[in-house]
Amino acid sequence: MLVKVSLAVGKPYTEIDVPRGTKLEAIFDQCRTEGVYDAYAANVDNDVKPMNYAIHRDCEVQFLDIRNTSASLIYQNSLVLLMLRAAQDVLPGRVIEVRTTLCDGIYIEFGEEGIQQSEVTSLGRRMKELVESDLPIYRDWNDYALDGFTARFFTLIVPRTGYLGKFELRKYRKGMLLRYPQISDPDTIPPFKDDKMMYDAFREQDRWNDLLGVRYIKDINQIVRAGDCREMIKLSEALHDKKVVDIADDITRKGKRIILILGPSSSGKTTTAKRLAIQLKVNGLFPFYVSTDDYFVERDQTPRDAKGDYNFEGIDAIDIDLFNDQMNALLAGEEVDIPVFDFIQGTKVFGKRITKLTEDQTIIIEGIHSFNPKLTGEIPDEEKYRIYISPLTQVNLDQYNRIPKTDARLIRRMVRDSWSRNNNAAKTLKNWNKVHEGETENIFPYCNEADVFFNTVHIYEICVLKSYAVPMLEEITRDLPEYAEAQRLLRYLDSVEAFDDEEMIASDSILREFIGGSIYSK
Repeated sequence: MLVKVSLAVGKPYTEIDVPRGTKLEAIFDQCRTEGVYDAYAANVDNDVKPMNYAIHRDCEVQFLDIRNTSASLIYQNSLVLLMLRAAQDVLPGRVIEVRTTLCDGIYIEFGEEGIQQSEVTSLGRRMKELVESDLPIYRDWNDYALDGFTARFFTLIVPRTGYLGKFELRKYRKGMLLRYPQISDPDTIPPFKDDKMMYDAFREQDRWNDLLGVRYIKDINQIVRAGDCREMIKLSEALHDKKVVDIADDITRKGKRIILILGPSSSGKTTTAKRLAIQLKVNGLFPFYVSTDDYFVERDQTPRDAKGDYNFEGIDAIDIDLFNDQMNALLAGEEVDIPVFDFIQGTKVFGKRITKLTEDQTIIIEGIHSFNPKLTGEIPDEEKYRIYISPLTQVNLDQYNRIPKTDARLIRRMVRDSWSRNNNAAKTLKNWNKVHEGETENIFPYCNEADVFFNTVHIYEICVLKSYAVPMLEEITRDLPEYAEAQRLLRYLDSVEAFDDEEMIASDSILREFIGGSIYSK
């Protein structure tokens, strides 16, 4: 008996008839055309399925490559399983821990003894042998077995090792990087770029976690269930306070007057900027806040993207000449008429912020292009201090499963959008890919230009955000395109103990920027 499969390769859909029980990988091989990237899963009627899933009814199918979040995570975790199986032969008995995303790959540690270059080489060779053998990978709920080795993962895994030919192992610090293709080029391992400052931020978070007595989600869950959260929350907030104080002291000591704050969406830029301003005042400086959003070009001058829509994300959407002229004038002690952008009318409005700075005032500049040399090219570099902020690392689910950094920000934004913009979870998820594309182009390439990294995560925050996020995600029904992504997020949130005693969270906490009640929004 035949079933009808509608392939989402454009609209109208391409329809084909296949025998009932045909697997997705067979359909992909049959329909693949030149230039199509390898697929690692498929969206079947808005639900992500593995490539060995058999079709038994009429359905719509969209094959997913590395450019899709779910497929990318499937590929990453499949590589981890492959590496763990290879290590069973090459490094028997070694303690292995998947730590964080770093340098376009996954940073992995191998116990106190670390790993040697010769061992990395042997491990890579064994992984390639397993790929060439095209061994089956068996699934039992969340447990996956490969050639006698079993591990649990919270994403799907590819059905065979033959899918996993694209990877690179690299010795890095005391551990190893497992590198893989990125969204920008799904067929190629990107050139190595050392994220030294991000590694330092990761190590700093390790020290913080040791102080908090937390390593995995189960440790936080235990604290939440025991009702002992108060000390953990206070200590986490104190560590944030100390970091802001240290940054303010460094700015003061170096005599910097232009403070540039950069970070992807939902990093906590607003709260960080305002807390930093307070600490700078304590040091005798009196910062003036500037948002690059007020320097958009006039609406009729705004560039458009390939679809003909206004592109507000690109650097050309900013009136760079006016921005540089005004910042230099402020530094020189001149009076400046700072614009306020009217987003409804699409124009800059003058006369509302006529400002003149004193010699003891600094300028805090926040915006997605604040590190881009095109934006501040006419301002002397010796005046600049660059701060990159993001929830860079947080506690992992367990020894092999991490919570992706992007997910931490996505859930923050979803919760904030619900009360600040009256957006439901489906709308936030729908827009997230476009947000992430803008970050990949305009933010991430400049993060290593920072003078300091500030990891704005609170390790307990996922427990707080769960209470908001789960009901929102559960409202997304199967008929919506965002259903698959909602289910992915719900799967890992299911491992987190909810915490809803918000009275313990201070009104100046960075978390308040997302759940509401921040003193800085009043």
